[in-house]
Amino acid sequence: MSDEKKLDLVRGLGKWSSAAIVVGTMVGTGIFLKPAEMAADAGSLSLVLAAWVAGGVLSLFGALAFAELGAALPEAGGEYAYLRRAFGPVWGFLFGWMHSIVGRPASSSSIAAGLLRFCAFLAPAMAAPIFTARISAPFSHAPYVFAFTWAQPWAVAALAVFAFINFLGVRAGGRVQVILTAIKVSSVVLIIVAGFALARPGGVGFHPFFPSGYSAITLTGFFGALSAALWAYDGWEDLNLVGSEVENPQRNIPRALILGVLFCMVLFTAFSLAAHWTLPFATVAQSPHVASDLVAQISGRNAALWVTLAMAISALGTLNSSILSGARVPYAMARDGIFFRGTAEIHPRFRTPAGAILFELAISSIFALTGTFEELTSLFLFATWIFYALAVAAMIKMRRTEPGLVRPYRCWGYPWVPAAFLAGATALTVNSVAGASRSFVYRPRIDFFGIDFLSPLAAKASRTYVICSNGPSGVRFSLRGLVLQEPKPAS
Repeated sequence: MSDEKKLDLVRGLGKWSSAAIVVGTMVGTGIFLKPAEMAADAGSLSLVLAAWVAGGVLSLFGALAFAELGAALPEAGGEYAYLRRAFGPVWGFLFGWMHSIVGRPASSSSIAAGLLRFCAFLAPAMAAPIFTARISAPFSHAPYVFAFTWAQPWAVAALAVFAFINFLGVRAGGRVQVILTAIKVSSVVLIIVAGFALARPGGVGFHPFFPSGYSAITLTGFFGALSAALWAYDGWEDLNLVGSEVENPQRNIPRALILGVLFCMVLFTAFSLAAHWTLPFATVAQSPHVASDLVAQISGRNAALWVTLAMAISALGTLNSSILSGARVPYAMARDGIFFRGTAEIHPRFRTPAGAILFELAISSIFALTGTFEELTSLFLFATWIFYALAVAAMIKMRRTEPGLVRPYRCWGYPWVPAAFLAGATALTVNSVAGASRSFVYRPRIDFFGIDFLSPLAAKASRTYVICSNGPSGVRFSLRGLVLQEPKPAS
């Protein structure tokens, strides 16, 4: 065995870097861009606040379960390792395919798209279209209008810069994350204080606070606002993906997850209250830059420009964390012989999963060039929350099947807390399907298509059986009638 194959990732993320990954990923584009979508969907401040609280509680319940998983199994790949251990290699592969080809590229590219939306506030020409195209879409009466702007290639450039930073080492990525997180949290706190302290007396206030009526449309609006809030909260699980690189993971992972989510619950709710205290509800619902409009209302456009710059830095921190953690899943899969062999390569000097970072950069760049912020976040939420629920189900199953597993931290409120999380995640997924277009409904099939399409491709790349990590043993797996087996060797 060569020295390169003996290389492994290093535990270079301490308690501050771990906390910065959790908080820095959550405090990103969502807190600045999603309040408008939430107000438009909810129609009243009480439903907006209910969505923030419900999203925070649901995320906290998930974090409590993931804290147990991360402390007991601090491995690269997070959910991939948990699902593979609890339910078998097929489910680990399903998650890994979704995460590597859809989930994480959609996340990273949407963060980059959000970053460039902030930059367009500073340089409006960046949002100018280079060309537009009308594309006939199946199951749709109207053609899809695709607009390619200058922001899209710049988004790819931002992805490349932070992929390079994380290529240079996990400690370098961790240090950058701590600095950017400190800047962004300080900026949000200053905006909140300014909103309450400097807004003119007798100003807008909290109106409308209650919805004008209660019906099925009200519930639909609440779930729409909840989906937007969950995008803002998303990121609490990213630390688990780099579990094999966290120092003292039995202590640092639970502490960073739980305290990080609680902190962000308070921060996000306070920011929403400050925005609605300062701006009319209709203005918030239509604003592409809520924080900038808030500061412009009380201090003028020049101050708003500085806030927009702070928002761009905030997006940079989230993008850095997304790239830092995202490459660990394809790396873990390739290490087990079930993904492209090149993504298992570790750089001999920097000890980072270089091949996986470059792979994720390529897929994310394609997404950034072809999608909008709203489209990418919708795809990400649908694709990932299914597997968040499955990971929590894996924790419940392992409590029963592996009672002897050392668990330095046990999920508080078990089994009611994980059960509530499963119920909430299921409701969110069903609502996403019910409220989406027909083409979106068919997106879950990409996971099953992944087994059929990627399996022989990855098997050719790794020269191993793509589903059964124990080697070419001819074992067959069946999932809802779909039979998977080892591809025939090339003649």
